[in-house]
Amino acid sequence: MNKTKLLSLVLLLCTLVVSGYAQAQGTGEKILPYPIQQTKLANGLNVVTVPYNTPGLAAFYIVVRAGSREEVEPGKTGFAHFFEHMMFRGTEKYSTQEYEEVLKSIGASANANTSTDRTVYHMTGNADMLEKMFEVEGDRFQNLKYSEHDFKTEAGAVKGEYTKNSASPYSQLYEKLYSTAFKKHTYAHTTMGFFKDVVDMPNQFAYSKVFFDRFYRPEYTTIVVVGDVKQEEVNRLAQKYFGNWKRGKYTPKIETEPAQKETRYAHVQQAGFPPYLLLAYKGPAFSDTNKDLPALDLMTSILFAPTSELYKKLVLQEQKVRFVGGGPSFSRDPNLISVSASVVKAEDLQYVKDEITKAINEMKTKPVDAQKLQDTKSNNRYSFAMAMDSPDAIANALSRYIWLTGDPEALNRLYALYDQVTPQDIMNVAKKYFVNSGLTIATISPNKEGGVK
Repeated sequence: MNKTKLLSLVLLLCTLVVSGYAQAQGTGEKILPYPIQQTKLANGLNVVTVPYNTPGLAAFYIVVRAGSREEVEPGKTGFAHFFEHMMFRGTEKYSTQEYEEVLKSIGASANANTSTDRTVYHMTGNADMLEKMFEVEGDRFQNLKYSEHDFKTEAGAVKGEYTKNSASPYSQLYEKLYSTAFKKHTYAHTTMGFFKDVVDMPNQFAYSKVFFDRFYRPEYTTIVVVGDVKQEEVNRLAQKYFGNWKRGKYTPKIETEPAQKETRYAHVQQAGFPPYLLLAYKGPAFSDTNKDLPALDLMTSILFAPTSELYKKLVLQEQKVRFVGGGPSFSRDPNLISVSASVVKAEDLQYVKDEITKAINEMKTKPVDAQKLQDTKSNNRYSFAMAMDSPDAIANALSRYIWLTGDPEALNRLYALYDQVTPQDIMNVAKKYFVNSGLTIATISPNKEGGVK
């Protein structure tokens, strides 16, 4: 087959996929065209299976609904991220080296990541070796073992990671932004934690055991298996290797953030660095029953699209901005709607802020074009559809909605809400959330102060 015919075939297949998704949406079918099979064990562990036709391949994800959000005690931040590291330290049965050798033997790769609302552990490998995946993961989640020496070594590595990251003015601004925007809620500290807590972490060996005992429990955890698998086998293995995992008793008390009543400011002075503007408005928590978040997502997609008037003016015509973009946070509790711009000259920061604000205010009074809204919805839907091309991609997508709600079906419910958003809904959320009393302005410039009002 020549290249022209091959390209034509690929384009035809893409068209068929997109067309199929469009038809599915028209009949009210779910955005994810694969069954999401769920079973809850007696100890509270949720087990999610998605059979997907990839012969010999399976993605194995474990979602722990504990991130920096759950770090409620003063002086004890950064531990969710810390355990992302420690969970690879080994057990009596499998040392770190033995764990890595097992992964190699089953053709699997493994990693983990932490954020505000969760920690996710994942591996993808040979579906025929699924039982070995369950065995090694069940062992380390229930029998993690580390000495005080190991703890201090890893705590030192975490401090080094923090120091490396904090060298970036963007990281500095991000940290200042959240500690300024939040006064009571645990979103005030980043996933890495407050620096003073990271420095003190080597002295917190005893507390590390407390943190692990609290959150590495079945009621906080969901196992997701996607690929060449059957639900009966996944459930059998989950029961075999996780069924005796003891349920915990701890529920953190997370303070509600008081309503913000004034514009706040955060600034990083940095000479020789591209000036940067970030407007952060208080936004809603994730919901799969309320249209506010989808409306905000669609609004910002339209507002900052390369075809938008704002983008064309600031980036293409005036060339005062390198890029401009933003959107709402998808998080368990109310978080920020962020709008950012990399500005060419520091003296233009106020002008760029005014132009962005002007464009936002127009969204409050002028309904978006109905066809543009429909095109944005379609692009959103098709982009998601085309990305669901592997067990790993599907498991990763479902994990997001598991840590937000505990239920992967929230993915389908959310996309159904996107279809219901109207121009009036977008006007409503623009008026509701884009207000100066809920705004935090964060800037980077060579000046001592941000200079933006």
